Amino acid sequence: VVGIDTWYDAATGKFHVNQYTGDESRTRVTQWETLDWVQEVQKRGAGEIVLNMMNQDGVRNGYDLEQLKKVRAVCHVPLIASGGAGTMEHFLEAFRDANVDGALAASVFHKQIINIGELKTYLADQGVEIRVC
Repeated sequence: VVGIDTWYDAATGKFHVNQYTGDESRTRVTQWETLDWVQEVQKRGAGEIVLNMMNQDGVRNGYDLEQLKKVRAVCHVPLIASGGAGTMEHFLEAFRDANVDGALAASVFHKQIINIGELKTYLADQGVEIRVC
């Protein structure tokens, strides 16, 4: 599994891969544009990609569906959306509109904004294939 921290640069209109994102003082933009890096890691053998859309991370305004659609077009391994979930509908949009294989979230679960069991039921009712535990 390859995790990619991607950032949308509004000034250039491009998505870039960031590095050392766990430490703001060390975070830097790499030479890679996100779509190119997604293709490169697949060539190197990645079996799954977790795409963390940093502009959306923690703000609960929904996943970056446009970026996910662009990545999905070049990603031929399972794609997991990360960054932006705030409602159950945001998860559905990622599955339905961007054709992701999985969607993750943190704050909505930690802060009990969304109940995982209720989310699974909601997604299953909407026709999304879900593992029920």
